[in-house]
Amino acid sequence: MTPDIVSGVSQPPPRRPRKRSATRSVTLSDVAAAAGVSAQTVSRVVRDPLSVSDETRARVQAALTATGYVPNLAASNLASNRSRTVAALVPQINASVFADTVHAFSTALAAHGYQIFVGTTDYRPEHEEEVLRSFLGRRPDGLLMVGTRHTPGTLTLLRAAGVPVVETWGWSRDPVDLLVGFSNAAAAAAMVGHLVERGRRRITFAGRHTSGDPRAAERLDGYTGAVRDLLGGEARTVDAGPEPVTMDTGVALLDLALERYPDSDALMFSSDVFAAGALQACVRRGIDVPGRLAVAGFGDFELARHLVPALTTVAVPSARIGELGAELLLARMRGAAVDVPHRDVGHRVVAREST
Repeated sequence: MTPDIVSGVSQPPPRRPRKRSATRSVTLSDVAAAAGVSAQTVSRVVRDPLSVSDETRARVQAALTATGYVPNLAASNLASNRSRTVAALVPQINASVFADTVHAFSTALAAHGYQIFVGTTDYRPEHEEEVLRSFLGRRPDGLLMVGTRHTPGTLTLLRAAGVPVVETWGWSRDPVDLLVGFSNAAAAAAMVGHLVERGRRRITFAGRHTSGDPRAAERLDGYTGAVRDLLGGEARTVDAGPEPVTMDTGVALLDLALERYPDSDALMFSSDVFAAGALQACVRRGIDVPGRLAVAGFGDFELARHLVPALTTVAVPSARIGELGAELLLARMRGAAVDVPHRDVGHRVVAREST
């Protein structure tokens, strides 16, 4: 130590303020002190942000950011037997209305301190079972499932999980637990009714009729029944087989429909993605839409209204499905009663230029 010389006497260096060890984590008490609130209030903000006033929540969140506090979820989950997570299983996310459902679902849950993890099943029932088994090992507090048809193995896992389950994007007289959806068959029948009103009599249904996509099968059933009832004719259908849900597949379906049923005056697709690909191909080839051929989709994707001509489609409130699913799960996860556990969100035909 180099001495400081004051009147010939060695002096120790001035004592510096003690710093927090780099290895000591920021605690709840540190955040509470920074925010000027109790540790209990900080805990409430972390667990359920909407349980405190806006002003208090803003102060605590600013302190959380400033201190870099990260809650020890492992310890909290062990103590409470809650993971504060919810799992969502969907067929796919890219170019999909399911993305709107998942986003709304996640946003609604995040406001109450829950986070979601998402798994895609790629329209394969056996893969849905695999993903579900993996997710249940992470002990989610609730589950969102797209669809109401599952393998026996999946049903066994859902019933044994002991957590709330909300099925979506379909309808069932025997749901596993909670249900937020609509009748795909009724929605498809409504589109047939619209096309018939527009004078169409030779309507061809184009889609992917795989066993792993029961919603498309339900739409096919709705179409078939409506054609029989309204036109007294046989159903005309073309199948994309195992091809992916892409606009390129929509072009292939257009070609197949016009080859097999060249007198078709309307093409009704099981998805807006297919319909968009077919519609743009018609424009490039000079096929008059809707003069020569009406084109309709399903889903009311954002691109539907921006196409030229704009696409007629069936609109389903995809974001509302996510919001309602979150609402029902939150109530059930908190132990509250759910007065109406099965919610039909309905559907509507959006008539645009393509029909």
